[in-house]
Amino acid sequence: MFSLLTIFAGAFVVGLSGAMAPGPVLTVTISETLKRGFKAGPLIVLGHAVLEIMLLALIFAGLGPFFQHPVVTKVFLVAGGAVLLWMGGTMIIQNKKSTHDALNAKGAETPYGPIWAGIVLSVTNPYWIIWWVTIGMGFVTQSIQSGIAGLLSFYFGHILADLAWYSFVSFSVSVGRKLCPPMVYRVVFIVCGTVLIGLGGLFLSKSV
Repeated sequence: MFSLLTIFAGAFVVGLSGAMAPGPVLTVTISETLKRGFKAGPLIVLGHAVLEIMLLALIFAGLGPFFQHPVVTKVFLVAGGAVLLWMGGTMIIQNKKSTHDALNAKGAETPYGPIWAGIVLSVTNPYWIIWWVTIGMGFVTQSIQSGIAGLLSFYFGHILADLAWYSFVSFSVSVGRKLCPPMVYRVVFIVCGTVLIGLGGLFLSKSV
């Protein structure tokens, strides 16, 4: 049986390695930070965390094999690919408006944008689900041996890794955005949109 500290530390390190990998959440964190400032990162993680605890509960309830079914994986690949294509296309088409909003500190009236982004990006990412029913399930199996305290140690270690990394990303982008001319903003939005479209295409190709 592992100690609670060992469970927490292991979850944090593995979670951090996953969070640092480039992907849709990183891309949207950068674009949302340009529009909303530092708080975008923590809010995206909040949406991500809410969904993760729900998925953790489902896995714990015995639905892990369901999420591993090929048909279910294909459905998530198609849905995720479509959402990423839509988000990327919107980001490119509206890059001029987004730049204007960012420079005028608009688009930050409500926190629900980044929170919902965290939820949508998670639920439509099949690789996130696959991680949870494989690596995540392994951690859950070991953590539950220490009872609910072990499970919570795993969950909070994992979430704090996400929070630490994306807060760092948001802080760096937020500080840098004050020094950037409008054209840099537009280029960043276009690049982010292109990356999302590329990831969307990858998801769809994997579903075939």
